[in-house]
Amino acid sequence: MSIIGYEISTEETRIDVDVVFHFLSEESYWCPGIARVTVAKSIANSLCFGAYQGDTQVGFARIVTDRATFALVADVFILEPHRGKGLSKWLMQEVIDHPDLQGLRRLLLLTSDAHSLYAQFGFTEIDNAWRFMELVHSGVSERT
Repeated sequence: MSIIGYEISTEETRIDVDVVFHFLSEESYWCPGIARVTVAKSIANSLCFGAYQGDTQVGFARIVTDRATFALVADVFILEPHRGKGLSKWLMQEVIDHPDLQGLRRLLLLTSDAHSLYAQFGFTEIDNAWRFMELVHSGVSERT
């Protein structure tokens, strides 16, 4: 799949940390106020996908993975002016097809509003959710 005028890349040097930081800290519901240093560190330690129109980054997806058994899909977004063109579907297809993410036992993600997008790629609600546990440290991502 491709969309004329856009491209998707995992080239680390192309990720615009400022674009990602602005969206996550100012526009996302999942980590408002996140510190730029935290965003930069998360990008440096993840497999990242950028969606671009020319040299301008317009979308992002971050995958936390051991590249052997497990991956967590995180921080997926397309900037508002570029929505409605199929970019999120293309971005997720690139994630699903990436060679480093083949043969994994589990891909996991959390969403409050994009269930229909992820269902197109085989994601379902967690069976036996009681098996999952979490330890949440409120406010940690806002620290500098």
